[in-house]
Amino acid sequence: MENTERDAEAHIQALIERWANAVQQQDLETIIADHATDLLMFDVPPPNELSGIEAYRDSWGPFFEHFKQGGVFAIERLDVTAGDRVAFATALLRCGTSEELEKDPATRLRLTVGLQKEGDRWIIAHEHHSYPYKPD
Repeated sequence: MENTERDAEAHIQALIERWANAVQQQDLETIIADHATDLLMFDVPPPNELSGIEAYRDSWGPFFEHFKQGGVFAIERLDVTAGDRVAFATALLRCGTSEELEKDPATRLRLTVGLQKEGDRWIIAHEHHSYPYKPD
C-alpha cells in the first residue's frame, strides 16, 4: 500500500472517530461538518432513507432526545479502505441507552460509510446504519 493510501485511510479514520465523538457529545455542527450537501443515508428509525444535508441535520433531534436518558455511542471496530478519489469504511459501534445495552449487551450498530474526495478534503457521501435482524 502506498503512503498516500495510508495517509487517506488515517485521515478518514480520524474523520469518522471525530464524527462518533460528536454524536456522543450531541454536537450537531461537528456531526454534519464532513458530509456532502447531497448526502444519502439509510437509517434504522424512520425515515429509513433520507437525502440531503438538511434532512440529515433534522434526523438527529429524535436521536438526541432518546439519548438524554444516558446513551453510549462508541466505535469498537473501524476498517477503512481508500483510493485516490473514493473510499469506504465499515464499523461496529456500541449504541444505545444503558437500559438497552443491559438488555442486549452483544448487539452492535453496523455502520457503512462511502466517501468521496472534493479537492483535498474527504467528505461522507453515503451513510448506512443497521442492526442485525433478530426474529422474536
